[in-house]
Amino acid sequence: MSSKLWGGRFTKSAEEWVDEFGASISFDQELVLEDIQGSLAHVTMLKQTGILPEEDVNKIIAGLKGLQAKAENGELTFKVEMEDIHLNLESMLINEIGPVGGKLHTGRSRNDQVATDLHLYLRNQTNDVVKLIKNLQEAILEQAKVNVETLIPGYTHLQRAQPISFAHHLMAYFWMLERDKQRFTESLKRINISPLGAGALAGTTFPIDRHLSAELLGFDGIYENSLDAVSDRDFALEFLSNSATMMMHLSRFSEEIILWSSQEFQFIELDDAFSTGSSIMPQKKNPDMAELIRGKTGRVYGNLTGLLTVLKGLPLAYNKDMQEDKEGVFDTVKTVVGSLKIFAGMISTMKVRTDVMEKATKNDFSNATELADYLASKGMPFREAHEVVGKLVLFCVQQGCYLADLSLEQFKEASQLFEEDIYVALNPYEAVKRRNSAGGTGFAQVKLAIEKGEKLLQA
Repeated sequence: MSSKLWGGRFTKSAEEWVDEFGASISFDQELVLEDIQGSLAHVTMLKQTGILPEEDVNKIIAGLKGLQAKAENGELTFKVEMEDIHLNLESMLINEIGPVGGKLHTGRSRNDQVATDLHLYLRNQTNDVVKLIKNLQEAILEQAKVNVETLIPGYTHLQRAQPISFAHHLMAYFWMLERDKQRFTESLKRINISPLGAGALAGTTFPIDRHLSAELLGFDGIYENSLDAVSDRDFALEFLSNSATMMMHLSRFSEEIILWSSQEFQFIELDDAFSTGSSIMPQKKNPDMAELIRGKTGRVYGNLTGLLTVLKGLPLAYNKDMQEDKEGVFDTVKTVVGSLKIFAGMISTMKVRTDVMEKATKNDFSNATELADYLASKGMPFREAHEVVGKLVLFCVQQGCYLADLSLEQFKEASQLFEEDIYVALNPYEAVKRRNSAGGTGFAQVKLAIEKGEKLLQA
């Protein structure tokens, strides 16, 4: 006969290696506190509905709280032969308080139990991720506030395009993260619903109160369909999708930090705490943390793709395949939390080389658009102005100089619309300052964006 808690129907036990293959305790012990939390709510509901006598419930609650204290202190030992976190804890409870512990499972299944655990886990983790995103946004705001008038070349195609405010560049990531934060926050509507009481797939004959257990766990409501309750992992997919999008943003930011800290750019210097050296080249200071975040983005993508693939062909309701929903989620949480913490530290401690950035905006042709706009403001059609300036750029390239090096006479040869004030228009600082369209890089607009960002975080 099988020694499993569910083994009454079986005449023999599986071999040890088969148990190990099927067990999930190696990773789902991560849900130990959530599982106990769900059990406490469930047994409280069983008491209030009169399904279990108060004396039994009190013993079970005392036993669960004892296990909770041990779990918080890292004192529990889990067994592979008990398969998962649910059977491990139930076995421990029975050992602690006797056969009455077996009454805890009245009116529920491991199917709704594990779904409940995952909902509780992702609710906690999503709230934590939102706080960490906010911390990173605060670090970006602090750097932006002191770099409003710091100039940096803006790029398209990794070619210098137009001079911009460095704060404006940083704030682009602030707003990306704001959307990430909104997505995570909005996903709580789908996370914070209770599958508890759905049973294996069809509900239960016991007169349970699902709304009561949901309320005890702080859920906003219940799944309206028991089949959907135990088979739904949309909320986990949504968390993974939101994480993948956010990691994409962090990866893009990482790429820029890696470029900016290179010898070729030298726009910033990362703090020693977020850099590493070389085992053979003494001069090296490598942006390893940024590179790791860029690399770890791939594993988050993989976790999303993995769960989508697991779920794509599953009939209702629960299937053992769904055991594969957890490791990718746990790994993504660890990756996202670590990446956000590292990033906030990198941004808040990095040294901005304002002199190098400013010099870079002068020794290039990123002010060419200013010339075209200048001519357009004098009445020349922009497309014609574009051609005039393009020819001037070509001339400068051939002569080995920049636009600001040309004489007024040379400008007038290109167009009589050029006047002495063209040199003001060519000045990168003035060029940036004047771009005051809503959301633009003009200093006034950047300050306004920072103010809006601060109000958002305060709210």
